[in-house]
Amino acid sequence: MPIRQLPPDLVNRIAAGEVVERPASVVKELVENAIDAGATKVAITTAGGGKALIRIEDDGAGMDRDDLILSVERHATSKLEDDGLDDIRTLGFRGEALASIGSVAALGIATRTADAPSGLKLSVERGVKSGPVPQAMNRGTIVEVRDLFAALPARLKFLKSDRAEAAAITDVVKRLAMANPEVHFVLTGTDRSTHNWPAQPRDGGGLATRLAQVMGEDFAANAVPLAMARHGVVVAGLAGLPTFSRANSLSQYYFVNGRSVRDKVLLGAVRAAYADFTFRDRFPAIALYLAIDPAEVDVNVHPAKAELRFRDAGAVRSAVIRAITAALDAAGYRASSTVAGAVMDAVRVPEPAMAEFSEPVVERYLPPASHPAAAIPGLSEPSARIERDDPAPQAFQEFPLGAARAQLFENFIVAQNGDSLVLIDQHAAHERLVYERFKAEMAAGPVPSQALLIPAVIDLPEEDCARLEEAAPALEKLGLGIERFGPRAVAVRETPALLGQADIDGLVHDIADGLAEWDSSSAVADRLEAIIGRMACHGSVRSGRRLRPDEMNALLRQMESTPHSGQCIHGRPTYVELKLKDIERLFGRTR
Repeated sequence: MPIRQLPPDLVNRIAAGEVVERPASVVKELVENAIDAGATKVAITTAGGGKALIRIEDDGAGMDRDDLILSVERHATSKLEDDGLDDIRTLGFRGEALASIGSVAALGIATRTADAPSGLKLSVERGVKSGPVPQAMNRGTIVEVRDLFAALPARLKFLKSDRAEAAAITDVVKRLAMANPEVHFVLTGTDRSTHNWPAQPRDGGGLATRLAQVMGEDFAANAVPLAMARHGVVVAGLAGLPTFSRANSLSQYYFVNGRSVRDKVLLGAVRAAYADFTFRDRFPAIALYLAIDPAEVDVNVHPAKAELRFRDAGAVRSAVIRAITAALDAAGYRASSTVAGAVMDAVRVPEPAMAEFSEPVVERYLPPASHPAAAIPGLSEPSARIERDDPAPQAFQEFPLGAARAQLFENFIVAQNGDSLVLIDQHAAHERLVYERFKAEMAAGPVPSQALLIPAVIDLPEEDCARLEEAAPALEKLGLGIERFGPRAVAVRETPALLGQADIDGLVHDIADGLAEWDSSSAVADRLEAIIGRMACHGSVRSGRRLRPDEMNALLRQMESTPHSGQCIHGRPTYVELKLKDIERLFGRTR
């Protein structure tokens, strides 16, 4: 078959396959055009999931007659100066969107500039243009797209249900609204509920307000601000607390120079920054904004401009990790307020039980006066205790985590501050404290160790002994001195000083299991944080250990002064705070 040049209408339909993937793609291209035109308000209306109707109305600069006619031609754009692709400062620049849309749908464009006596309207019906003709309208542009892919049944059948396509449009508009807080967005239609996001100033808390509008008040209340400039990269936005995590990555949003993107470098940087604080199968919520010299990023690597490439990916990754780490450090001991909400949801008030008492209630439930420390209902189990003879100092209630009042089940500390009840998991909290001290000591040099009076000999399979022997030099830097003791045993002669009386046998077995899982002892250098996490677990206050009031209060004070102590090294919360009003609500009390 001889080579031939394709006709323009077929070329446009082929290009539409790249640019116009689904109705949401049309919305993205048209709204970006409105933003580039300087719009302060954009109204989006849809029907049939965008397949029947997409209408975009803006109050931007509008177009004159010549620009309107050129706007539907292929590769015609007003957004490239000097034909350069290395300094892109607009959202759209390819000049393909309107021509592509007009080849697969009924397209109408009405527009008016500020100094024009009236507007103009141009129509494109499956590639055939008509007009422009006069149109009465205000300044700005109105674009209507009807019957998308109606003439291409093969494309139409691959679209999802109206509800799914409407949801995809909502997601696109959300991202555009988050990237442009100074623009008022209204999303409405017969196939959806209405969203109205009023304009917010970009500075002075406006971005946080817009994120609260789009991502929810819970996110804004449980996130910390990002603000850092490093390696020519400015990082801003909000990062959710580690305990405010999700089962998927749908609450992660990334923006580069005002453009919503999907990028492996940013995904990896966020994952690395949170690796210390979340489960492997949990995803932090984050809205991450990067400002970078346009010459340092290539946005022309994807037809829909959804992906990009950084010239110095390492610098970007470092800047993101540093910004998130600094923000989480500043958050200190904070845990998300949603933890308390989950507790409230889990509490079930029992139905009142009718009971017959064979003895007076007072005599049955109150302890004799001669035994002030007798059991108290609800705290009388062997693993629960309350200190009556050593009340916590009243001044401790002024601290964020309050004063220790009791210990339940020999693992949970009950504390009280000015207006809340605080429940602390002593093992999880101390585990985080030991872990953070480990990291600090490791950063300062070799971790101090304590010699054992009698080395502990631990029997292990021969292959585990071999792995521990090979890893011994690296483990020694962590304060753990191990040497081979025969073919099936190792001797531990030193342990990290900060672990105190640690479970040496369990610790060595746990590290041996880790080395086997990583399949190489040479990986120890890359797994130091995982190893010190295992050490911290075995060196922390164990569940089932009774604590004195001074020990409990000391633990609370350490938590308040230690970054990240609001969650353990596995990502679980270390404490739950219930406000007095929440407790009163459990009992049906109102003030």
